[in-house]
Amino acid sequence: MMAGEGLPIEVACRVLDVSCSGFYAWRFRPPSARAVRHAWLTDVIREVHAASYCTYGAKRVHAELVLGRGLQVGHNAVAMLMQRASIIGRSGARKRYGIPSVATADDLVDRIFVRDRPNQLWLTDITEHPTRKGKVYCAVVLDAFSRRVVGWSISHNPTAGLTTNALGMAIEQREAARDETVIHSDHGSNSPRGHSPSERDSPASCRRWARSAIATTTR
Repeated sequence: MMAGEGLPIEVACRVLDVSCSGFYAWRFRPPSARAVRHAWLTDVIREVHAASYCTYGAKRVHAELVLGRGLQVGHNAVAMLMQRASIIGRSGARKRYGIPSVATADDLVDRIFVRDRPNQLWLTDITEHPTRKGKVYCAVVLDAFSRRVVGWSISHNPTAGLTTNALGMAIEQREAARDETVIHSDHGSNSPRGHSPSERDSPASCRRWARSAIATTTR
């Protein structure tokens, strides 16, 4: 570095207390096999990190290299190369916690899931599915009478828009009666307790109909 800034090589070697012959030997020495492998691994890590939309950290990048691509590399080596290349993953969203023992809606179902006609009771839930490129979340709306899926939505983030999109599909496909159809869900780990979708998160048809629908939850 000192020689690259214009200082004579002899002066730089004298300041650093190294020999000039050693400097020239290091300068013209070809890269070692380890250095070549590290440079190649860094390029692969950048590719995996970019494919994850810059969200993967060292743990997930290592899993993709070993399980997805069949490479033999240690977790510490991946973490070291990512630190050297300033490759940083993103942490997950902060979890929302509601107040214990405070229900977000009344339980109008009372664990009785049998109905005598369609569109009386809709059941909703969110499931998490791990994939090779990250987690995928699926929201489903099920008619309790026919046990048929009447609405669904898939996204890589468990946001309010995921559930409202599924509900919007169900509303568009079924002729649900206002003030009669009950939308029932539980307090699962993916449910943001005490949080309701905002106006910009919900489809227009879902917002208009949901104002008169009956929402219910159970633990």
